[in-house]
Amino acid sequence: MNAKKIILFVCCVFVLFNFVGCEAFVRKFSRKSKKDENKTVEMVLAPQEYKAPQISKEELYRQYFMFWQSWHDELINVLSFESSGKKQVDCLDEAVKSLMNIRDIINDKKKAELDGYLKQMSNLKNSLEADIYGNDVNRHRSIAENIRRGIWHDFSYSKVKDSLL
Repeated sequence: MNAKKIILFVCCVFVLFNFVGCEAFVRKFSRKSKKDENKTVEMVLAPQEYKAPQISKEELYRQYFMFWQSWHDELINVLSFESSGKKQVDCLDEAVKSLMNIRDIINDKKKAELDGYLKQMSNLKNSLEADIYGNDVNRHRSIAENIRRGIWHDFSYSKVKDSLL
């Protein structure tokens, strides 16, 4: 008789849980509403072009010259502490890139003068790439310092201001 009462009690509890239900269980198997699918995204039909403020040739030259100077100083610093060859070549490439930007905004006479320095930097790059073990770092640093001194002397703003396009 005792077993009948236990079975009856378990059945009552089971029926009671079925009527009340488990909220987490219901949420798990209930269908989600499709509110987000009906939202439309507004399309951009005519994109706007935002123009950068116009920079004068003087300011542009000063920026490029400053970029060149910082990269060339970094090159000399890297050569002083005998860092990796990749870092040396990267610094030299960035310095050349800044000089090429300067080349675009100066007249032909100054371009020819700058081309001489670009040729020297190209030779330095070839020399750096050939020196795998870093045996000639002091010579490379000396060459880089001479190039820096020459460019600083010949291309400071006071000497180039009349040659800007």
